[in-house]
Amino acid sequence: MPADLPVVTEMSRTASGRAWLAELPALIAEFRDRWSLRLGPPIHGGSCSWVAPAALPDGGSAVLKLTWPHREAAGEAAGLRTWGGNGAVHLLAADERRHALLVERCVPGTELGEDGRHSPDARLAAAAELLNGLWSAPPPATGLERLAAVTREWATLVEQRMARLRPDYDPGLVAIGVDLLRTLPRSATREVVVHGDFNPGNVLASERRPWLAIDPKPMVGDPGYDPWPLLTQLDEPFEHDDPAPVLAHRYALVADAVGEDPRRLLAWSVARTVESALWFAAMGEVADGAEEMAQAAALAELAGL
Repeated sequence: MPADLPVVTEMSRTASGRAWLAELPALIAEFRDRWSLRLGPPIHGGSCSWVAPAALPDGGSAVLKLTWPHREAAGEAAGLRTWGGNGAVHLLAADERRHALLVERCVPGTELGEDGRHSPDARLAAAAELLNGLWSAPPPATGLERLAAVTREWATLVEQRMARLRPDYDPGLVAIGVDLLRTLPRSATREVVVHGDFNPGNVLASERRPWLAIDPKPMVGDPGYDPWPLLTQLDEPFEHDDPAPVLAHRYALVADAVGEDPRRLLAWSVARTVESALWFAAMGEVADGAEEMAQAAALAELAGL
């Protein structure tokens, strides 16, 4: 439990986090013994989970993940079980009540965003292939939240935060984002199990397949929800002198690879970026939210909104 471990520093900020951290050493020992693991030092990464490499009794390798109980983590085991290793790491064991998972280990584990061997286009194409695998699984009857219900809640939360905090954000663009959060799920032509947090740091190089997804926040709903963090974070397209042609090319590339309309992917990106901006504002980080709103404006212009 190094003091500089991100999960320790982040969870120490709240009463519920501190209570969970107090229980964490006993949880580590419990699942180490239950699953007969030999644990390595914890991995530095993640703000609400303790994660460590583990050696299995048969000599194989795995990762033990113990997560602070919260809503977004509740469906992780169900999602991994649904995918069965097609696009994401295999689930080896789980205690969902205790938020404990034993999953396949990715070796070498290089993040997609840190990979210098391949061009951005090649990495986007590889990630799109993973999404196609994830989306091919039939959604389970129970165990996962509905995306439409979640984004309706977010729409109301965005409105409340805008009214309460009154940040200097474009109210018309915020209204567009709110409307998209409510209406996009209703116009979906198919429903899949979305990853929910498909950013370049959650796609790792592995031995079984070139890349595998980790750390999902799965829900059942519109696949167009998923690509936003991949498309806007990989290789920092907004840092280009003129990001518009870079973004247009990348959205077209991924949309074609996953069989979706690029304008729909852009619309979801606007909705999610506006929601993210108001989250930053609620955390007291109004300037960061303003940067998100600038990105939302650029995406909305590309989408013709």
